[in-house]
Amino acid sequence: MTANHLDELESVSVHILREAYANFKELGMLWSIGKDSTVLLWLARKAFYNHVPFPLIHIDTNFKIPEMIEYRDRLTREWKLNMVVGQNTEALEQGKSFPWNTASRLECCKMLKTTALKNTVSGNYPRLKYNHKIQEYEIDRNPEPFTAIIAGVRADEEGSRSKERYFSPRDRTNEWNIDDQPPEFWNQFKTDFAPGTHLRIHPLLDWTELNIWEYIQRENIPTVSLYYNQGEGRRYRSLGCYPCTQPIDSESRNVEEIIAELRSGNLANIAERSGRAQDQEDGGGLETLRTEGYM
Repeated sequence: MTANHLDELESVSVHILREAYANFKELGMLWSIGKDSTVLLWLARKAFYNHVPFPLIHIDTNFKIPEMIEYRDRLTREWKLNMVVGQNTEALEQGKSFPWNTASRLECCKMLKTTALKNTVSGNYPRLKYNHKIQEYEIDRNPEPFTAIIAGVRADEEGSRSKERYFSPRDRTNEWNIDDQPPEFWNQFKTDFAPGTHLRIHPLLDWTELNIWEYIQRENIPTVSLYYNQGEGRRYRSLGCYPCTQPIDSESRNVEEIIAELRSGNLANIAERSGRAQDQEDGGGLETLRTEGYM
C-alpha cells in the first residue's frame, strides 16, 4: 500500500469528521478500545488539532478484558478526553448475561450492548463521566441525548457493514432500515435529515484491515498488547467480551509482523471476526443485532 493511498484515506476520514462536527450539535464518538475505533480517535485528534471536541462513548459490558479498560482510562487521562461510559446496570445486577444465565449470546449482546448503547445515546440511562480534576468517574444522572454517533465501522469487516453509508440514518429508536439508505456520490453526502432521525457516521467505511495496521505503523498509534502473540502462538484479531471472544493462531508479535501476515494471504479464508461467538449465533454476521441498534 502506498503512502499516497493512506493519505487519501486519512483525508476522506478527516473530512467526514469535520462535516459531522459542523452539522450535528449533539455529537459523540464510540470508542470500543479496538484497533479501528482507536485509529478513528487518532484521526479525530488530527482533524481538530490534537483536541477531540465531542465526547467519547464507551459501552462497558462489565466483561471486557481488564487490559482494555486500563488502556481506555490511561489514554483518557493522557489525551484529556471527554469520556462517558454507559452500562445496562439493571441487566448486570439481575445477572441476565451469558453464560451465567439462560440468556444466549445474542440475547446477552442485545442487553449489554444494544440496549445499553441505545439508552446511553438517548439519555435514558445515567452514565459515568470522567472528571479530570479528581481523575475519577462520576455519575451523570441527567445526561443529554446524542443525535449523531461516529463509529469505527469498516465495510470489509463483516457483511452487514458493507451496506452502510458514511452518514447512515436510524429512526427515533436507533433502529436501522437497511433499505432506506441515502445515495452517496463521491464527496457528496446527505447531512440534512428529518427531525427525530438519529445518525451513525462512519469515517472508516472504505478502510481495510490492512490499511488500519499500516496506518497504526505509520503513525505509531498505541494499541493494547492483546493484538500480539505473547509467546503462546495466539493473538486477538478482534476484541470483545472475554467469555465470547477467542484468539486466533498467529506468530505475529508486533505491528510489522501483523502487516506481513495480512499481506501474505494466510488469513484470507478466515473471517476477521471469526473469534466473536455472537457472529456465529447470528448466522455468521451481525445483521440482526445491527438493525436493532448495535454498533
